[in-house]
Amino acid sequence: MRVILASDHGGVNLRQEVAGLLTELNVEFEDIGCDCEGSVDYPDYAIPAAERVANGEFDKAILICGTGIGMSISANKVKGIRAALVHDLFTAKVTREHNDSNVLCMGERVIGPGLAVEIARTWVQTEFEAGRHEKRVNKISAYENE
Repeated sequence: MRVILASDHGGVNLRQEVAGLLTELNVEFEDIGCDCEGSVDYPDYAIPAAERVANGEFDKAILICGTGIGMSISANKVKGIRAALVHDLFTAKVTREHNDSNVLCMGERVIGPGLAVEIARTWVQTEFEAGRHEKRVNKISAYENE
């Protein structure tokens, strides 16, 4: 599995925590920033990361901003992306099992580092169940391709 990791200025600290987790799990990843203290625009990080998942260069992305909302809205504009804004372990698991989400979004100002790491761990390690859920995910893809 290959993961691309990105944040805006509001998610730098949490992104570093998640990078540590990915290293611990031996997950291959690329961290595309941001590495600044000044304000940057979340679409400048979310969209390129999502595009690299959509084109198959990466399997998944983890995107972090202050709330996770801007990242999720931006990433979901990219065809083929199913970005999920997650702030608890249950939805981290279910969005992989039922929705085959390929982008995880979190908010540094919403959750602490301990929970964020456990959310990322759960999300990365949970497989898509397919079965009855596959039909629903395929309907989303079909709509995108109209």
